[in-house]
Amino acid sequence: MLLHFIFVVKDKELGSRDAEFEYVKKMAHFFKIWVKTKFSLDFDIQCDEMITKPRILLQRLDTHNLLKDHRERGEDIYHFYLCHFRPLWTDCTCEGYHAENFGMIRWESPKNQDDTLFLAEKNCAAVSHEIAHEILRQIGYKRYIEDVHDVWQKHLFGAIPFEQYGEDFEITSKKPSFLALDTTLFGL
Repeated sequence: MLLHFIFVVKDKELGSRDAEFEYVKKMAHFFKIWVKTKFSLDFDIQCDEMITKPRILLQRLDTHNLLKDHRERGEDIYHFYLCHFRPLWTDCTCEGYHAENFGMIRWESPKNQDDTLFLAEKNCAAVSHEIAHEILRQIGYKRYIEDVHDVWQKHLFGAIPFEQYGEDFEITSKKPSFLALDTTLFGL
């Protein structure tokens, strides 16, 4: 299966967010390995940018537009949108949304484009949350929503740390480049 990350960028920001897109490409490769290691599933990875133009309020880009784009690109591909906006409706505290072969999060830009720790804490961890929902759904895990939310709450309130990974995609105790949910709590 293909996991296609789509970095949604405003046209006026094109070029100024290149460092973030480079991080997205590294993060995509990280998740290829993470999914293989944690869930024994092998995904091919692809990354693209989606350039958006300003719209009037009533035509604001939202989840329904991304779902339409997902259908047009092919519903058998797992599309993951990294957006400059939050979904109007979500039950996830990470400001994300998931459906069959579809995921999205609100991507937060760092003040300093080279702030990898910010990208890991604010974005990569949220991506792992939404990917966990979809992977657990695909493998038939019954509580794929509730249990991911329980683990997320434990991470947020300090009961357990996020798993930390370095540039080499290996677990590290040093400054991480990537953060992900602790999947051991799913008992897989």
